[in-house]
Amino acid sequence: MPSPTISFPAEWSFHRATWLAWPHHEPDWPGKFETIRWVYAEIVRVLHTHETVEILCHDEHARAEAEHVMRAHGVDLTRVRLHLAPTDRVWTRDSGPTAVRHASGRVSWVGWHFNAWAKYDNYTRDAHVADRIAELSGLEIEHALRPDTGAPLVLEGGGIETNGAGTLLVTEEWLLSPVQERNPGLDREGYERAFARYLGIERIIWLGSSCVGDDTHGHVDDIARFTDEHTVVLAYEADPSDANHERSVDNLRRLESAAREMPGGRGLRVTTLPFPRAVTMDGQRLPASYANFYVANGVVIVPTFNDPNDRVALDALARLFPTRNVIGIHAVDLAWGLGTLHCLTQQEPASRPISPQGRAHAPPPRR
Repeated sequence: MPSPTISFPAEWSFHRATWLAWPHHEPDWPGKFETIRWVYAEIVRVLHTHETVEILCHDEHARAEAEHVMRAHGVDLTRVRLHLAPTDRVWTRDSGPTAVRHASGRVSWVGWHFNAWAKYDNYTRDAHVADRIAELSGLEIEHALRPDTGAPLVLEGGGIETNGAGTLLVTEEWLLSPVQERNPGLDREGYERAFARYLGIERIIWLGSSCVGDDTHGHVDDIARFTDEHTVVLAYEADPSDANHERSVDNLRRLESAAREMPGGRGLRVTTLPFPRAVTMDGQRLPASYANFYVANGVVIVPTFNDPNDRVALDALARLFPTRNVIGIHAVDLAWGLGTLHCLTQQEPASRPISPQGRAHAPPPRR
């Protein structure tokens, strides 16, 4: 049964801050690393005028470099906080914790066990990122356990997407495939119990596979995202000759079926984004997708790829987020690290104290 006392806030709910980790691991972007720090500075430049940006720095050298590069990009460092926190990689969406809100309005973290997508060996520092963020934010953290064995539950934030009203999107490729298997022996029902327990989820929509090139083996944030409580946007490849086409058709069918089955008369509207042309590097197809956007206070940042569909995707998202500025961030080089904007960010929702009139309200961002 879902927890009656917690909920998983939608990404568009009011944030206290965005968490990032400053890039330092050159092998994540072979031959492209020098450009990545400038891409990060541009991301911070856009975000920091809307909310506080908290940045984990691997060491003093990384912190000094971050200050230098952000100053060069015109970032107001009074809106940014730099913290020493050793990391292996910088995909904070996955190594970091997931925020939940309690019935009182209080925010806390859920810490998933991180094992580098059941793929890489070097993750001992990243396994502590969730606890470090909890410590720095001053928020409590609960470490999730498997409902069947009580062992630490291995998950990543890029694999879960919510509408903030009790519905979750995940993929079977991520959780039920024997490839890069996170929790051997845990079945569909077990995952549903865990999401109900730790995130207050009432309903799960199971999609099939993520996009080609996704080395996480199935994260949903490259293919399907909620844009409001009743709308989901799907990355859809219309070209039958493209490897993403069959996956897109299957996921669209699943979403349309879910829309027909939504309980209580609550509709689900399904719309689509195109994919850019196939983005490759050294013969490897990269997970280039406009669906890997990030929603912050007053702004949506969207990966772009020097492609004609950039404009189509930005216009579509501007219609879906009419109260926010929609800004493209060049992400061809970023995608060489096998992730883009949503993968590297993690939101910290604002607490919502209860007013004397009994209505929750969000406080202003903390400086």
